[in-house]
Amino acid sequence: MQKNALQFLTLMLCIGVSTLYAQTTQPIKREFKFGKIAPTEFEVKATGQDSSASAIKLFDVGDCYFEIGPSSGSFIYVFERHIRYKILNKNGYDLANYKVELYKNSNSAKEDLTFMDAATYNMVDGKMVTSKLNKDAKFTEEFNKNYVIKKFALPNVKEGSIIEFKYKIKSDFIFTLRGWKFQSNIPTLWSEYNVKIPEYLTYKNNLSGYYQVDHPLHQNVNASYVSGVNSTAVYDKYCAANVPALKEEPYVTTMDDYIPKIKFELRATQFPGELYQDFNGSWSKIINGLAQDEKFGGFINKNSYAKSVLPGILKGEKDTLAAVKLIFDYVKNNLKWNKEYSEYAKETNPKSIFEKKTGSSADINLSLLSLLKEAKIEAYPVLISTRENGEHPGYPVESAFNNVIGVTQIGNTLYFLDATDKDLPAGMLDYENLSHQGFYMDLKSFNGKWLSTEPSVLSEKIFVYNMTLDKDHKLTGKINQYSKGYSALNLRNKYRKTNNETEFVKNFKKDKTGLEVSNYKIDNLDNLDELLTETMDVVIEDNVEEAGNLVYFTPLLFERTKENLFKLEQRKFPVDFAYPFKESYRITINFPEDYEVDKLPKGGIYKLPEENGTFTINYIAEGKTLMVRSIINVNKSLYTPEEYFDLKELFKTVVEKQAEQIVFKKKV
Repeated sequence: MQKNALQFLTLMLCIGVSTLYAQTTQPIKREFKFGKIAPTEFEVKATGQDSSASAIKLFDVGDCYFEIGPSSGSFIYVFERHIRYKILNKNGYDLANYKVELYKNSNSAKEDLTFMDAATYNMVDGKMVTSKLNKDAKFTEEFNKNYVIKKFALPNVKEGSIIEFKYKIKSDFIFTLRGWKFQSNIPTLWSEYNVKIPEYLTYKNNLSGYYQVDHPLHQNVNASYVSGVNSTAVYDKYCAANVPALKEEPYVTTMDDYIPKIKFELRATQFPGELYQDFNGSWSKIINGLAQDEKFGGFINKNSYAKSVLPGILKGEKDTLAAVKLIFDYVKNNLKWNKEYSEYAKETNPKSIFEKKTGSSADINLSLLSLLKEAKIEAYPVLISTRENGEHPGYPVESAFNNVIGVTQIGNTLYFLDATDKDLPAGMLDYENLSHQGFYMDLKSFNGKWLSTEPSVLSEKIFVYNMTLDKDHKLTGKINQYSKGYSALNLRNKYRKTNNETEFVKNFKKDKTGLEVSNYKIDNLDNLDELLTETMDVVIEDNVEEAGNLVYFTPLLFERTKENLFKLEQRKFPVDFAYPFKESYRITINFPEDYEVDKLPKGGIYKLPEENGTFTINYIAEGKTLMVRSIINVNKSLYTPEEYFDLKELFKTVVEKQAEQIVFKKKV
C-alpha cells in the first residue's frame, strides 16, 4: 500500500504538483506559484539521514526555452528558475544571500538578468508575514572582464522562515545551455527542469550522477518565434523527488561528478533554406575545428619564435629524449603559470606569450608544442577535463574539456608533457590532470583517441628512524625521509611555498609534539629524476609514558595513520586516490640496558582481494634493539563502490595496528 502511494505521489509530481512532508503523512498538493505558501509548509522538518540539515529545499523548478533576440534577430535562450527553502536553523541563514552569475564576452554577447523577485515568509501569531526584497539589498559586482555577479539579500530570516527566489535570465550563448543540478548539500523534496528546444537546433545532452532522475516527458509542441511563422519545439521534462543531501566524502575527483545533473551542448543547426551545419557531432569534426582555430592549431603552427630560439636551446643535441627535455625545461623556466586552466591560448602567437612571460595552461603547453613541432619532434595535444572540472562523458563534447597538455612517444614509451609546474618532470602530470584519461588528437589527419593518463611512476614515501631511548624517556637520533613520484612533487611544492628553510622546518614540526630538529638537509630538490632525500638530527620528548616500572611507547611516533577517513557504512561513489601510492616505515630503537621488552604487538599482513592493496607491520627485538617495519601499499588509483567495504576495513586495521604500544619493563 505504501509503495503504491509513493508511486502515485511521484506521478503527480512529474505532472507539475509538489508534495511536501510535514508532521502528518498526508501529501499536500499545490502549484508552484510565487508567494502562495501553504500553512503546512511551515511544519516541514528534516528526518532520517538528513535530520541535522540546516534547511530543506522545498522545490526547485527551472525552465529553459528560446526566443528571437530583438537586437540580433537570432535565437537566444531564456532561463527561468523558481526556488523555495525552509530554514531550519542558523546554519541555513546564508541561503538568504543569493547570487546570480552572468557571462559576457568581448564581442558584445552577454547574459542579462531581466527579472528577480524574492521574499521571506514568517508565521507570527498564527498569521503569515511577508518581507519583500528591499531595493537597497541588491548589489552588482564586476567579478572580472567576463563575469558580473548580481547579489540579493533577503531580510528577516529566522529559524523556521520560508524564503523563495524567482528570476529570469536571457542569454546570447546558445552553444551551451544552462544545465541543472538535482541535488545539493541540503535535502530536496522536488527538483524539476523543463527544456524546450526549437526544431532547428539539435543539442547533445549529458544526464549523469548517482541518483535517479526521471524523464517523464519527451514530446513535440507547437512554438512560435516570429509572428506568423509556426514551428515546433522538443519539450523535455526531467524531475527528481525526495533527494537526500549530498554528503562530502574523501578521495573523489569533485563531488560535482556524483551530483545528478544534466548539461546541454549544441550539436548542429538546420534552418529553413539552409544546409545542415554540424558543429561537433563527431570527434573528427571537433579536431578539425581545433586545427583551424587561430588560438589552437593556428597557434601551434606559428614558428617564428621557435626558429629564433631553438638553436640556442638544443645546441646540436641529436638524442630525441634529451632534446624533448631541453625544450620542456626551457618552457618551464621562461613561462610562469597564472593558475588558470584553459583549452585555448589567449593570444594567436607563441611569441606574445614568451614576451609576457606568463600565461594559462593552454598558453604554456601549446607554446611547448609549437617548439617541439619546429624541432621536428612529433608531439600532439591532449585534451583534459581536470579533476575539479569533473569527468568527461566520453562521447564528442568539446565543452566538457577545460585543459590541454602534450604527449610524445619515444620508442615504446609515452611521455605526457605539462610545463605549468617547474617540478613536473617529463612524463608526469599535475594532480589536477589525473582524471584517468585524456583525448589525444592528430591535427593533420583529424584522428583522435582516448589515452590512459594513469601514472607510470611509483609514488612512494619512505620514513627511516634510527633512535636511542634513554632513561629520561628522551629519544635522540636521525630521521631520513625519501620521496619519489607524487610524494616528491608534493614535498617540492610545499618546500618552495615557504620563504626559507627555517620556516619550512618550523612548519614540519608544527603538529609533532616534543620534536626538536637540527642539521636539516634536503638533497635533489632541483634534480627531478633523482630520489628526493631529507636528513635531520632530532630530539624527541613527551612521547613515552611511564607507569610504575612499565614504559609505554608508540613506535610509529608522528607517522602513524591516526584517523580512518572512510567512515560511512556504505559509499555510492568510487574512491579516487588519483594515483597508487606506497608508504614504508623503518624504525630502529636502541633502549637502555636495564630495560627489557615486556610486550610486543602482534604483527601481520592484511590484504585486499586480488592484491589490490596490502598493509604489513612487524616487530623484531634483538638484544637491546627494537625494529619495526610497516608498509601501506595502495595498488590502484580507483576503487569501485563495491570495493569500498574492504578498503574501509583495511584502513581501520592500519589505524588500530599502528596505534598499538610497545611495553618495556625496567629491571628493579
